Amino acid sequence: MSRALRRPPHRQGGYTLIEVIVAFALLALALGLLLGTLSGATRQVRWSGDAGRAALHAQSLIDQMGIAAPIRAGRDDGDFEDGRYRWTMEITPWEDPDVPPDAPPSNNTGNRLYEIALAVEWGEGGSGEHLRLRTLRLVQGGLEDVP
Repeated sequence: MSRALRRPPHRQGGYTLIEVIVAFALLALALGLLLGTLSGATRQVRWSGDAGRAALHAQSLIDQMGIAAPIRAGRDDGDFEDGRYRWTMEITPWEDPDVPPDAPPSNNTGNRLYEIALAVEWGEGGSGEHLRLRTLRLVQGGLEDVP
């Protein structure tokens, strides 16, 4: 037999155990990062939905003031969706901070501005989220008790 026809001893091809372990470790790391990203995105989508619903409830409450409910100084609270969203509303007569307290009233019509401060909270316990809104409403003279 000639030398050219002889083959070198056959060595079996494949991956070593170390290469396989490193490949699995890299795959596990990549999957961990991917799942963490997806989990964060899901949490943000849930928060966005909850905040949107809270804003809709808050806007609904404020829109009713002076129409379905009279505007009177005081505090009120309640909830929406069987307690999932809790709200607190405080109505106070508004005083212009730029007008000195001893200045004579410039409004002889009896019209009055009220500040409506609304807080909507949702979530579990102390880690809950909240939304705070403030607005002014004009009540025409003599109409404070008319719904």
